[in-house]
Amino acid sequence: MSWGTELWDQFDNLEKHTQWGIDVLEKYIKFVKERTEIELSYAKQLRNLSKKYQPKKNSKEEEEYRYTSTRAFLATLNEMNDYAGQHEVISENMTSLIIGELTRYVQELKQERKSHFHDGRKAQQHIETCWKQLEASKRRFERDCKEADRAQQYFEKMDADINVTKADVEKARQQAQLRHQMAEDSKAEYSSTLQKFNSEQHDHYYTHIPNIFQKIQEMEERRIVRIGESMKTFAEVDRQVIPIIGKCLDEITKAAESVDHKNDSQMVIEAYKSGFEPPGDVDFEDFTQPMKRTVSESSLSNSRGDGKYEPKFGSKSKGKLWPFIKKNKSPKQQKEPLSHRFNEFMTSKPKIHCFRSLKRGLSLKLGAGPEDFSNLPPEQRRKKLQQKVDELNKDIQKEMDQRDALTKMKDVYIKNPQMGDAASVDHRLSELEQNIEKLRLEVQKFEGWLAEVEGRLPMRTEQARRQSGLYEAQNTSAVNSCAQDRESSPDGSYTEEQSQETEMKVPATDFDDEFDDEEPLPTIGTCKALYTFEGQNEGTISVAEGEMLYVIEEDKGDGWTRIRRNEDEEGYVPTSYVEVYLDKNAKGAMTYI
Repeated sequence: MSWGTELWDQFDNLEKHTQWGIDVLEKYIKFVKERTEIELSYAKQLRNLSKKYQPKKNSKEEEEYRYTSTRAFLATLNEMNDYAGQHEVISENMTSLIIGELTRYVQELKQERKSHFHDGRKAQQHIETCWKQLEASKRRFERDCKEADRAQQYFEKMDADINVTKADVEKARQQAQLRHQMAEDSKAEYSSTLQKFNSEQHDHYYTHIPNIFQKIQEMEERRIVRIGESMKTFAEVDRQVIPIIGKCLDEITKAAESVDHKNDSQMVIEAYKSGFEPPGDVDFEDFTQPMKRTVSESSLSNSRGDGKYEPKFGSKSKGKLWPFIKKNKSPKQQKEPLSHRFNEFMTSKPKIHCFRSLKRGLSLKLGAGPEDFSNLPPEQRRKKLQQKVDELNKDIQKEMDQRDALTKMKDVYIKNPQMGDAASVDHRLSELEQNIEKLRLEVQKFEGWLAEVEGRLPMRTEQARRQSGLYEAQNTSAVNSCAQDRESSPDGSYTEEQSQETEMKVPATDFDDEFDDEEPLPTIGTCKALYTFEGQNEGTISVAEGEMLYVIEEDKGDGWTRIRRNEDEEGYVPTSYVEVYLDKNAKGAMTYI
């Protein structure tokens, strides 16, 4: 089966077919190129997706990745990043092994095709020239034969005419002989040209054209084989990354299998356990006897003072409303300036103790927590203190390592003075000793607080149990009464107030009411309720799913956000129940201080 013998007369069709083959090859190159662009785009989108959900460094979100489920999700993000890298490998290999190779091959193929068809056209032009020469020789032979016949007829006519002279007859005879000779020469030339043409034609159709067409056939078959190999490479490039992609998927599966719900539940306990005990029973208060009564320490409403006081019928109770229930002032209170009541308060006996509590409350509002973490619940405080002790011990170890290294260096300098001056490290050694001593004092200080907390944790008072019931709901920023031994800070944390002085009972004053009736906090954003929340505890507020409200104090890390529905309705809701949109220009919850 050869194109040279079977398709000897299909030169134009072969030219069109080979051009179509090159077009198919270029179309396949374009297809692979678009595939590589898709792979790169897909890899880029996967990397962006993985980066988008990566936890931000030094943020609250990063702390959430200590749970097994979130660690598994982080592992999935990392594996997706590697997964994207394999798609980039596919794109690179296809570009180099298919697109680059085929592009060079197409250029070579075009040059080869051009050369073959140039030879074919040249052979066709040669045979056409031989044909024209044969036609010219044939026409010349035909013309000479006709002229010879006319000359012979003219001679015979002149020879038969008796009136014609003998000289004219001889001349006609010679002319006829000349024409006959020319016809014979033309005949010989025509015969020679014909033989030559037949030979050229035979060589053309049985030698030259078959050879040229055979080369074109081989060229076309190589093109077909090459495009088939490229398609095979196309599949192999994908197949090569399948094991690595499989490893990525295996790692994702392994991470998913490492999720431990029991461990995560235990970590939630460790993260949020306060150390308090549930509140006890509320004591019965008998109002039928006109006698002095003491507000129970276990009451859910903390009193303004720890001592006893005599209520006056018709007067307003000084018990602090929690967390921000507005009290209506009497006309007298509204007219009396704050400065008068403040001066009256300054002359009161327990102002020192009161200012200590006021200062601590304001410092907590400003976010400057105490060094001993006394603003935290006992269990959380113990963990923070333990963490601080561990950090200080690590710092001590680092300083000691540096000291030991410098000591060895000093010994080397003493033994080999040419290597350095031993006295040059004395100053640094002195600094390290001072640093180690300071760190040890810090460790002793924090270990003392830690021992105090660990020694006090098993002992629970009724007041502590009662306040633990309020802990999750008391996410407030009010400055508590000066005489309270224990109070809740603005971010919902627990504060212990201990003093070496004898506690002084402070009666409720109008000065306290001025702090209770402070101006409403400005809004710092809005929020949308994701779920319905029934605010049953004091200090909380009920919201309905989809309800839009105002945010007046964001989450301080305790899981509660303070919101407002209108001027008279505000309280706390779990942060996980709302979607918060903070105003970037707002100063936050501290603007009212």
